[in-house]
Amino acid sequence: MNKTSHIYYSANNLPEGWDAFVKHDIFLQTSYLKALEEASPDNIQLFYVGVFNDDLLVGVAIIQRVQLYLKDMFRKTKVSCLKEFFQNIISKILKGNILVVGNLTHTGQHALFFDENDMTQSDFFNVIFEKLDTLRIKIRETQGKKIRAIMLKDFFIEDPIHKNKDSFNAHKLHDVFVQPNMIMSTRSNWVKIEDYTADLNKKYRDRCKRAKKKLGTIQCIELDLKSIEAYSKKLHSLYLNVSNNAKFNTFILPEKHFYILKQNLDEHFKVFGYYLEDKLVGFYTLILNGKNLETYFLGYDKEHQYSNQLYLNMLYDMVKFGIENKFSSIVYARTAMEIKSSIGAKPKAMLVYLKHTNTFMNTILKAIFGLMNPTQDWKERHPFKN
Repeated sequence: MNKTSHIYYSANNLPEGWDAFVKHDIFLQTSYLKALEEASPDNIQLFYVGVFNDDLLVGVAIIQRVQLYLKDMFRKTKVSCLKEFFQNIISKILKGNILVVGNLTHTGQHALFFDENDMTQSDFFNVIFEKLDTLRIKIRETQGKKIRAIMLKDFFIEDPIHKNKDSFNAHKLHDVFVQPNMIMSTRSNWVKIEDYTADLNKKYRDRCKRAKKKLGTIQCIELDLKSIEAYSKKLHSLYLNVSNNAKFNTFILPEKHFYILKQNLDEHFKVFGYYLEDKLVGFYTLILNGKNLETYFLGYDKEHQYSNQLYLNMLYDMVKFGIENKFSSIVYARTAMEIKSSIGAKPKAMLVYLKHTNTFMNTILKAIFGLMNPTQDWKERHPFKN
């Protein structure tokens, strides 16, 4: 068989058979990739790699060029003068263009897939590294942009990618732990939300009741495409309330992001709004990915967040949707680990692979990333009776 590979610069040009090959993951399918392309943050550009045996597609990869801006990295959160000093140093070192094998807008490994019957993992990654080098040169020639770093993101500990250490070491990549992905596995006896609350111990069952009571007259309503378009500005404003409070971030979603995703993904993308009378005070979004319910971006009005426990109610409503629609797991992603563990999500450790294109910087990159990647002390909660 003749093995070939190709870089595609638009999801509209992906080869025939792409969707059939990646039918297991909506984040690799053209409907999602076209939406992300159209609604991508200004600092992200997408590329796609196809690997073939003769004319048969046997491997794919999603690669993003990300421009890291100083103003977007560390948001306006209160930190000490010393920490601000280190943040400024780190930002200046890392600012610029990086190539990410993965999707920076979503937690998890949704970038790489190949058929193990048609090629080895080592051969697959040799192609990926070759294409990364091709893109690095092309971006320098056509856009005048120098690639500062390479990242392969979000692999669970048990992912077979870690068997490819020799190849990664040869390319001088560091493996670095990042914040865990919070995932809840639904139980077979959960048919309705009351089954879930019945499995909570008294402390957390009472907490759930209090949260629902504090919601008061606020109603949760699913938004259709027309409503999402009408509320695009407000949704974006509520999203920014949360995004701007993140200690570290790499992008800002454009205003029409949720509308464009709904246009392309239809029933695989859900937006739920929280209304106090006729005022939208919060929302959350979901992506339906096979048996996995993937939580996506959310936002809320600061005025009602604490008094009405909006965020906690959103987490419970996500559980309710997952149970009623028979999902096997609810992927809560990273951040806010303690409160997510309080509703039953469990942390799953994740690693990324990193390389700085400057030889000296690469030797200290692991330590730099440890400072750049915000960690927090948190206590895992155990809300279930058993």
